[in-house]
Amino acid sequence: MIKSTLINFFSKKEITAPIRNKLMMTWSSEKIFYNQREKREKLRIKDKRKHRVYYFHCLSDPYSHLTSQVIKKLISNFDVELEIMFISEPSESFTPERNMFRKHCLKDSLEIAPWYGLDFKTKGFFSKENENISYKILNYFSDIKQNDFIDLINRVSKLLWMNDSKGLKKIISKFNNKQRLQFYKKANEITTDGDKKISNLEYYFGASFHYEGENYWGIDRLSYLEERLTELGLKKIEGKNGILKKIHKPKMDLGKLNKIKNPLVLEFFPSLNSPYTYISFNRVLNLTEVYPIELLVRPVLPMLMRDMNIPSQKGKYILSDAAREGRKHGSIIKYIYSPIGSPALKAYSLFPIIDSYGFGFKYLSKLAKASFFEGINIGNEEYLEKLVNDFGLSWGIINKELNNNNWEKILKKNLDDMYKGNSWGVPSFKVTNSDGSNAYSQWGQDRIWLIENEIINRLSSHR
Repeated sequence: MIKSTLINFFSKKEITAPIRNKLMMTWSSEKIFYNQREKREKLRIKDKRKHRVYYFHCLSDPYSHLTSQVIKKLISNFDVELEIMFISEPSESFTPERNMFRKHCLKDSLEIAPWYGLDFKTKGFFSKENENISYKILNYFSDIKQNDFIDLINRVSKLLWMNDSKGLKKIISKFNNKQRLQFYKKANEITTDGDKKISNLEYYFGASFHYEGENYWGIDRLSYLEERLTELGLKKIEGKNGILKKIHKPKMDLGKLNKIKNPLVLEFFPSLNSPYTYISFNRVLNLTEVYPIELLVRPVLPMLMRDMNIPSQKGKYILSDAAREGRKHGSIIKYIYSPIGSPALKAYSLFPIIDSYGFGFKYLSKLAKASFFEGINIGNEEYLEKLVNDFGLSWGIINKELNNNNWEKILKKNLDDMYKGNSWGVPSFKVTNSDGSNAYSQWGQDRIWLIENEIINRLSSHR
């Protein structure tokens, strides 16, 4: 409790920046990451523990509905013990903008499901009554064989997302009087142990796996778990394909496009304190180099500077996960100097004028690299001056905007527009036609591939 409170305090106070930055580098360090992995494996062997993977399922989480469809493949592909636990929805401290978050998760799950060959049919959010009876069904049958129980989870989940009361009640329709009495009398405490366990493992979301000190969220991070288990020699059949394979849209022949200059607009919403934003810049740049699109850079204030709290568990996972994703995409997180507070304010104050010269994206990209790779305080005026000079701009002109408030209205408008796309966090993206019509929004660096798919679809119509 004290540690969590201190870390939340550190995340907002500039006076504690050295402690905050050290913590962040500890969480993101590749060396520490692999050292801890090695230590955990040695400890597991010493304690004579089997290879146990925990899976945490939350019925109200649409990502859990997708992930539960692949857990049979996990245990058929790898020599591991799987322990399935159920958890409640995370508290609001983990999910700011709760209503927006729930809508986003459902929309996102529905959109990615077919690309992974997964099934998701729904009538929208279901009744609390159906959710309660679903948990009671799973609680009652929790001692059946694991494969049968996994089948039951999937059956119950499908019925629940269709809000099918009759289908759920049909599962218990053949109960005799004694069984029916036991069913309704049995306390519905199926999430109690799971809530305690996932908290002890420093995580908070459903659809997640845990193995020896590391958390893996849903189908988006399942490949990391597979890689680790494979390295440990736990794969049952060598050469067998992975559990999931994402369908990729074929690259288009840009030579067949009609000669229309920038027929599409990509709006990119970054912030200066986001490691996920930092690891996105190169991939966003690649989109602009591959496709004839216009890029609009629309920065927003970091969440912590919008009075949103980030619990220590979430902060730790974000840094470790962003570092893991960064290594995958070639954007290494190394030395960190979080720009929260006056460094960010100074940097933002120069954005409008630098952007007017056409260097907005490059400016923010350099700032992010300084904060998450070089460990530079971006509020240092000597650093800003050198950066401006490197762009070939006049510091004497640019620095007249330093510490002004003109940027506030711009960032506020950017935030309002980002929210209209049902996004509250960064990086977020929006594709529109050249006139701003037909907006398609996505949140998160995990969905850059969907943004690319949308670009391909729209450009195809210009052939």
